[in-house]
Amino acid sequence: MSKERRQFSAEYKREALNLIEKQQLSVAEAARRLGISPNLLYRWKSQFANEGEQAFPGSGQQTAQEAEPAKLRRENEQLRMERDILKKATVFFAKESR
Repeated sequence: MSKERRQFSAEYKREALNLIEKQQLSVAEAARRLGISPNLLYRWKSQFANEGEQAFPGSGQQTAQEAEPAKLRRENEQLRMERDILKKATVFFAKESR
């Protein structure tokens, strides 16, 4: 039987990190008080140090760096469709003018 995976909100993660910073608790002590793994708290701390306020975007939300390639792919597909339409129109009008 598998254990259900817990999910934590960005607010919860930031508050957990505040325990370490403001109350100057050790990671192990803060993790023990919160009932989570110290490794998880270290991961959150590292993620926040690397990404700052962009850390913990939440479920289904992407950071700007992750969203950019998807946006470019959609734009590229749109441009391909427009190009194909113009090609077909050119062929059509070339046949009509003969």
